[in-house]
Amino acid sequence: MASIPKFLLLLLCTYLHTLVAHGGDNLRSYKVLHAGSLKSATVNCSQPKAVSSSSGGVTVPLHHRHGPCSPVPSTEAPTLEEMLRRDQFRAAYITRKYSGVMGGAGDVEQSDVTVPTTLGTSLGTLEYLITVGIGSPAMTQTMLIDTGSDVSWVQCKPCSQCHTQADSLFDPSSSSTYSAFPCSSSACTQLRQSQQGNGCSSGSQCQYIVKYGDGSSGTGTYSSDKLTLGSSSVSYFQFGCSQSESGNLLEDQTDGLMGLGGGAQSLATQTAGTLGKAFSYCLPPTPDSSGFLTLGAATSGFAKTQMLRSSAPAYYGVLLEAIRVGGRQLNIPASVFSAKSIMDSGTIITRLPPTAYSALSAAFKAGMKQYPPAQPMGIFDTCFNFSGQSPINIPSVALVFSGGVVVDLATDGIILDSCLAFAANSDDSSLGIIGNVQQRTIEVLYDVGGGAVGFKAGAC
Repeated sequence: MASIPKFLLLLLCTYLHTLVAHGGDNLRSYKVLHAGSLKSATVNCSQPKAVSSSSGGVTVPLHHRHGPCSPVPSTEAPTLEEMLRRDQFRAAYITRKYSGVMGGAGDVEQSDVTVPTTLGTSLGTLEYLITVGIGSPAMTQTMLIDTGSDVSWVQCKPCSQCHTQADSLFDPSSSSTYSAFPCSSSACTQLRQSQQGNGCSSGSQCQYIVKYGDGSSGTGTYSSDKLTLGSSSVSYFQFGCSQSESGNLLEDQTDGLMGLGGGAQSLATQTAGTLGKAFSYCLPPTPDSSGFLTLGAATSGFAKTQMLRSSAPAYYGVLLEAIRVGGRQLNIPASVFSAKSIMDSGTIITRLPPTAYSALSAAFKAGMKQYPPAQPMGIFDTCFNFSGQSPINIPSVALVFSGGVVVDLATDGIILDSCLAFAANSDDSSLGIIGNVQQRTIEVLYDVGGGAVGFKAGAC
């Protein structure tokens, strides 16, 4: 398996189940950052591929792509600096696209809106994957998950140019339930209407294309087949059968992408009729641990805030109203958060309006005076030197969402490689993004039917 870089090991040795999601104010002022052994804990990867959930849905184990349970070919994990560089591209793209669709600042070029799966440099910011079966008989496919994408796709035979992947290429000719959509189908019409078609002529098979901000792309046939999730299955699952790729997409080593966005083509939307209009996931705190994805999730037991939808259907919006440090709410004007935020599984670091980030950084530094500052690293400008320090006490940080929902972050969601794990976006009118570092260990619920996003503490 791939070697685990320094910052991922730090996440492992700092893990604490101290995250609380609630509607009250009982927050501890400080948390202890434990600097224990750098040795990885024993990992048990022999889990069932999927289990039924108590709600009647289905739960699939979820792993980090560079962790010991990852089935993708062994490669060297990117450095933190490289991940932050890629993350900046993704965050900038999402902000630009969302703002353009909403009619706000930052127009989106036509070439950028071909599909909502455009991620900036590559799939490199996506970190979490699931294993499913496609076809009859089912062929194992290992796919990255992304709440910012709608169209799911896997590499298929015959493929004129494809990347190395974890499993065999999906072979449509070996599946008795495979079907390519004709251009005249409603699914293809819907694909074209959402600007995800690829020049389909009458009487031929429906073609799709995914384009990325670095110029790389994947194209193939828009299709349907049986999707297997353990003992459960989804008939007529719609996905792209990728038969040609270019650019940096050829460097990826997973089998494809599973879109969990809010658009018509996403897995979440396709399973809403059979499994229910809610799904959830828990992103593990370290690459050495496992999380889960649940389709048809139960919606009780969560602290819920309103889900904000827009004409950019792939994204799930929320309203961040305040930030607390050391149990005290920061003096940030409410108007600073008026641009709203989105929950995104693919963005790594949470982006805040500059005014909010400055207040957070200043308050956090004030609570960290006992530790000397360290040089900035990439987009991180609030860093500390913890050499020879043990234990390390850091102020608590909580995000307050509409409806009085308070999410008290675990140490994993506050400090990343000795730096405050937040960044500022371009200006106070820009969209905020709640990244996956701040989501780790929380079960995040997307209750589309109920119009809510929920949080449950310490779920994985």
